[in-house]
Amino acid sequence: MQNVSEAAAYTLQFINQTQKSIFLTGKAGTGKTTLLREIIATTHKNTVVVAPTGIAALNAGGVTIHSMFQLPFSAFIPSYEASAQFTETVKFENKESLRRHFKMNNVKRNVIKNMELLVIDEVSMMRADLLDAVDFMMQTVRRNTQPFGGVQVLFIGDLLQLPPVIRDEEWRTLKNYYRGKFFFHSHVLQTYPPIYIELSKIYRQTDDAFISVLNNLRNNQITPEDIAVLNQYVKPDFDFKENKGYITLTTHNAKADSINSQSINDLDGKEFIYTPFVVGDFPEKIFPVEEELKLKVGAQIMFVKNDLSFEKRYFNGKMGVIKSLSDEEIFVHFPEENMTLEVEKYEWKNIRYKVNEQTKEIEEEVLGTFAHYPIKLAWAITVHKSQGLTFDKAALDVSQVFLPGQAYVALSRLRSLNGLILLSPMQMNGISNDQDVMDYALNRATEQDLQNSLHFETKNFIHNYLINSFNWGELAQEWRNHRFSYNENAAGSEKSKHSVWAHKRMDTIEQLLDPSQKFIAQLNKIFIKETVDLIFVKERVEAAYDYFFKPMDKLVDDLIYKIAEIQKFKKVKEFYEELNFLEDLQTKAVLRLMKAKLLIEVVVSGEAISKEKLSSPIIRNYKINKAERIREELKTTNTDIFRTEEPVVRYKSAKADKSELKTAKKTTVEETYDLWIEKNSVEDIARMRKLNVQTIEGHLIRLIQSKKIEITDVLPYDKILALREAFQFYQEESLSGLKEKHGDEFTWDELKMFKASIN
Repeated sequence: MQNVSEAAAYTLQFINQTQKSIFLTGKAGTGKTTLLREIIATTHKNTVVVAPTGIAALNAGGVTIHSMFQLPFSAFIPSYEASAQFTETVKFENKESLRRHFKMNNVKRNVIKNMELLVIDEVSMMRADLLDAVDFMMQTVRRNTQPFGGVQVLFIGDLLQLPPVIRDEEWRTLKNYYRGKFFFHSHVLQTYPPIYIELSKIYRQTDDAFISVLNNLRNNQITPEDIAVLNQYVKPDFDFKENKGYITLTTHNAKADSINSQSINDLDGKEFIYTPFVVGDFPEKIFPVEEELKLKVGAQIMFVKNDLSFEKRYFNGKMGVIKSLSDEEIFVHFPEENMTLEVEKYEWKNIRYKVNEQTKEIEEEVLGTFAHYPIKLAWAITVHKSQGLTFDKAALDVSQVFLPGQAYVALSRLRSLNGLILLSPMQMNGISNDQDVMDYALNRATEQDLQNSLHFETKNFIHNYLINSFNWGELAQEWRNHRFSYNENAAGSEKSKHSVWAHKRMDTIEQLLDPSQKFIAQLNKIFIKETVDLIFVKERVEAAYDYFFKPMDKLVDDLIYKIAEIQKFKKVKEFYEELNFLEDLQTKAVLRLMKAKLLIEVVVSGEAISKEKLSSPIIRNYKINKAERIREELKTTNTDIFRTEEPVVRYKSAKADKSELKTAKKTTVEETYDLWIEKNSVEDIARMRKLNVQTIEGHLIRLIQSKKIEITDVLPYDKILALREAFQFYQEESLSGLKEKHGDEFTWDELKMFKASIN
């Protein structure tokens, strides 16, 4: 990542080479979202992203906190003793009731068990009791009493923006357990505080005078001089019709909706209504934009997403004016740049997390998609909904500021004072920030704190990573449990026939425990020193790897063989699941062993620990290659195994369905391109990606325009000839005239594809 500030660089290092939890904050416009994307792209850790609300989770590319941890929408009392309460107006869970009502499917349970990094975005909205509930559930599922069950947590948010919401009747009870409502008031963080890192470089504003006012407003140090600076921009009778391109920021939804509704009704001309393509599971409650987009020519709009293409023609919050409309086209004009572009639909994904059976990595599974134009009417917006947006020109109606920090949020949306209009004078009252937040900000780490902590925590991380990679006590216990589950006296039991096999494998793992514990003791002795000889550690780890890998790897082979062998028998479902459970644990231990060897090699070389450095083709394809090799061996040595309709080995082959394979983070058009060059049809790609056919055809239009594919690859030659003739003398920007003239002879997408091919 280029031009990363020191704070951002420290954050990446703490994530990838320590286990220390982090609170990442920063003023509006400092790049928290950009850094989050960088972390997800580069970390070697199994990562899950959550947020307090559906929309926040969608924007962060994750899932909601409640859905991930199967939490009820009720307050949480962090105690076993206190009574759970359920009335018509208020609900309180305690630890006992939460555990009792806890129901989680194996997919989510597996994700939580394999999780190494939990990212909580928009944490300013997260209540203290909710965070304690998350901590309790993670400890419960992972059977680990460390904070969050031993998982590193990255908290991201600006506490001077949206605060948590706690009703008075809830707080009357919760105040007996909490000093305050914010996430940092939670019991887990009061005992184990995260390191506080603040991004300070502001990318949104460059005006020093404006930055100074914002900083003072943020820090409850607003002066009469600051107010005087702002009040120079008061224009209560500001004429919006004469001054185009301004958006009104107000504190109430009803007022913003009224301004937008009245403004579009005042426009002459035909109203067009556009609706989304929704495929699969995408609940209405998390629709990221209004389902019905109502537009007229002349409407003032803004984009709600960044342009993902190379051209970066628009950004989240960029304003424009509707130039022309048709049933399948929206053209937006940017007056200041004298530029017009056609708006393309954007795709939002509703995902869930799952664990890849082969690599044990946490992956995203797309449940459904929502494709719609990423624009909305923009004569007005609430301060609440403006978070994360950037405006060049805005009129602020902050006469009714009702939450701490709202004035700061509203003002910080602007790039400079030049674009500011105040519809009423700024008052000194009602704009102070929460004192708890101001006090917590005193915990921010200094440069020296970060250096010292990073050194100490990195050493601890390497130490713990290595000893955990050779600690097989729990794995051995599961082998013992399995071995003693056999009943040799059960007549006719298929499982009982394999008792000797299980006994021998248990002996194998038992024999590894003593030498592994001795090696762990040796590592502990090395790492207790202030200065660690990493070259010596590398030599010892490589020697231990050579000693342990072969028997550990052989146990994976034995389990896969046994799973294949018993599948031909009936009534072995429970036995089969037990073996699969063991194989999962055994494979995970072997993969961890392989990564430990890579880790110490990376550390000794002085390179940064990253996803790329802690992986290899051998690790990524370990189970696939092993399963396919064993399958081929079994075909030649035991053909009876294959006389069954059941699949012999449950692992997907390397030629698995492309829709289920993990792909690197690419743009949506690139993902379609990869599937297209593999000769998949438009319908197949749409099915694989849970997208509408028309959305995929939109991707093909972009690919034709960028010369990645030829129009002859998509349309038949006679259709291209007919289109060439239709376009011969056509010079209009919109295709609506051609569509009207030729009717059903050409579809909208065929017209757009040909237009893309000649531009």
